Amino acid sequence: MAEHRDGQSTAAWTGVAILLLATFLISLAIVIASWPMAIVGIVLVVVGVAAGKILAMAGYGQTKPEESSTSTEAR
Repeated sequence: MAEHRDGQSTAAWTGVAILLLATFLISLAIVIASWPMAIVGIVLVVVGVAAGKILAMAGYGQTKPEESSTSTEAR
């Protein structure tokens, strides 16, 4: 299990940070009834997902471990 490093990449951290900001803005927009703020939050959701995917495709994402032929894990 120690070899798994899910989410420990620049792409993951960037995507999560943008999505956290987006959810905060959307939540605040609901409380104060502000459509413009809600729209900004919704746009940031799309930007956060796209940023994470683009950064991962650019090489800043999680690298996949190579499987060895001597692995004893059940498949």
